[in-house]
Amino acid sequence: MKVFFNELFDYNFYCNKKIIDLSIDLDKVPENSQKLFSHILNAHHIWNCRILGKPSEYEVWQMHPIKDWADIHYENQRSSFEITTNADGFDKRIDYENTEGRLFTNTLQDMLFHIINHSTNHRGQIAVDFRNNKLEPVVLDYVYYKR
Repeated sequence: MKVFFNELFDYNFYCNKKIIDLSIDLDKVPENSQKLFSHILNAHHIWNCRILGKPSEYEVWQMHPIKDWADIHYENQRSSFEITTNADGFDKRIDYENTEGRLFTNTLQDMLFHIINHSTNHRGQIAVDFRNNKLEPVVLDYVYYKR
């Protein structure tokens, strides 16, 4: 499982880095894409904090300046690798409180996979937003990454 999740987080890192690099190079990034990418960063951070039992520094829809995206992204990745490296079982159940204050329990495996799947979903929305704004999105399909 560690190898599996490390590969997925490598892919996630690659994809997010491509969006960050493209966004830095653009004169203007669509506002909705900025909102969605900040949300990707926030959610990744929030889930890492839930797993580690730490308070989150970010709100779900908090906006971040594009210039800060790479640093937040790097810290999220570092934290996720720390989690996968030190995991003593991916079927371990973790209790946490969601942003509405409701209590839930999920396995570490489910929580880690959610981070990846959630990010992929919103990257797809960013690609659509780019196209709607006459910008060419980056190709981020997993099979292209693996090639």
